[in-house]
Amino acid sequence: MSETVTVTSLTDNEEFDAYVARPADTPKAAIVVIQEIFGVNAGIRRKCDKLAEDGYLAVAPDLFWRLEPGIELDPDVEPEFQRALDLMGKFNQDQGIRDIEATIHHIREREGVKKVGAVGYCLGGRLAYMTAARTDADATVGYYGVGIDELLREKNAIANPLMLHIPTEDGFVDKDTQKAMHDGLDDHPKVTLYDYEGLDHGFATEFGKRRSEDAAQLADKRTAEFFAEHLA
Repeated sequence: MSETVTVTSLTDNEEFDAYVARPADTPKAAIVVIQEIFGVNAGIRRKCDKLAEDGYLAVAPDLFWRLEPGIELDPDVEPEFQRALDLMGKFNQDQGIRDIEATIHHIREREGVKKVGAVGYCLGGRLAYMTAARTDADATVGYYGVGIDELLREKNAIANPLMLHIPTEDGFVDKDTQKAMHDGLDDHPKVTLYDYEGLDHGFATEFGKRRSEDAAQLADKRTAEFFAEHLA
């Protein structure tokens, strides 16, 4: 079952929407699904629905609500892709993390689910790293996060498990950035990095031409096992 709920922000007491997918039975845990730059679109909703099928309460907050509430864009349509890049440039990431934190609070307080993880893609992959460093999420996964090398100074704040999926031919994350991520995080006791050789940004998207089926299934299998272990 899916629905839209409202979450109260931490900073200004305003409300924003979140897509919620509920499992058939009592959820074994909850997972915040952090959007790409394309909003809470069909692909992100499908991520939530699949997590609900696996027994999780899945919640995708609309992080662009201050810019354009309810925006949904298709990365395979060039004008929409460019619009998404424009929105990303205007987006306040620090504020976005506070909205993710508000969503975690909402889940624990309103839904009564205490174990809460998070998974993010693209922009959401970067925000997943920030979520691991700045919130008390119980376990976090980031897919093809951009600019994580700029955030390595926050790594000592990561107290709960974090997994990052890194395609080696990511058009938004060059080889030097990938090396910096490995150099900075490989020895971190809470962080696991996986490389996906020859793959580009967006390989695990649910819909569209960016998807690489075998790699997406492998990454999602690793994510599922990670959450099964750390959100039990």
